[in-house]
Amino acid sequence: MRIGIDLGGTKIEAVVLVGCDEVRLRRRVATPAGDYPATVSAVAGLVSQLEQAIGEENLPVGIGHPGSISPSTGLIRNANSTCLNGQPLARDLESALGRRVRLANDANCLALSEAFDGAAAGASTAFAVILGTGVGGGIVIHGDALSGANAIAGEWGHNPLPWARPEWGESPGLRCWCGQHGCIETWLSGVGLAADHRRQNGGDLGGEQIVAAAEAGEATALATLSRYEDRLARGLAQIINLLDPDVIVLGGGLSRVTRLYQVVPALWDQWIFADHIATRLLPARHGDSSGVLGAARLWPET
Repeated sequence: MRIGIDLGGTKIEAVVLVGCDEVRLRRRVATPAGDYPATVSAVAGLVSQLEQAIGEENLPVGIGHPGSISPSTGLIRNANSTCLNGQPLARDLESALGRRVRLANDANCLALSEAFDGAAAGASTAFAVILGTGVGGGIVIHGDALSGANAIAGEWGHNPLPWARPEWGESPGLRCWCGQHGCIETWLSGVGLAADHRRQNGGDLGGEQIVAAAEAGEATALATLSRYEDRLARGLAQIINLLDPDVIVLGGGLSRVTRLYQVVPALWDQWIFADHIATRLLPARHGDSSGVLGAARLWPET
């Protein structure tokens, strides 16, 4: 048995994974907004609940989190859940749980899960994308997650949106929380989608409302979703030009927009430096649970 934790911006999900793929138990709580000590306590509380429910103690715990751990300081950096930044998350969780834990970027956990038995199973190279509160990316090559010399492999969300369209207000782009302008995350996150719609049309619709309105045929929502698809196609075209993956897997709330899987590949070929594009764009097979399964699999099956 292994426990997996997906530490998201709005929710914390935990599962007990038995053997290869049996989810024995699942729990979910809201993430304490902007409160680091409460976040650590919430994770510890979930682990305690799961262990009490199944009558086990000191199970291995793997945690997927936003951002990355600095190899030089051991502190969290680059997390869109900014209360985590500068904090010794691994040390504090190990202290709270009384055991070693394994941590990895949440998009890497998504990529590991989908490469294991999901949409990217059997692929030599896969790129996994989180389109949610933030925009993350993870790379798996022959079944292993790529971390990189600086532990930032796959962090495409904080590169500028390529082939900017000034007529859509993309140049120089919005200021990102990271301090730069025009980051992909400012356009392709759920918050970015809602902000784009508000700038163009006014009102205060959220991402899910915009998608629902577009599906109902409302013209301004359709236009917003079309701009989003164009931006996603450009961002992923850049990834294909650099990495040339067999599969790109989408996770996060916006991955549930089914038209993305037809529209985006029909657009991206105009920016890809190839005469034929074999890369497949697929939804995560395990949906919202993919990241938490990947976190559990940070510990090997024994």
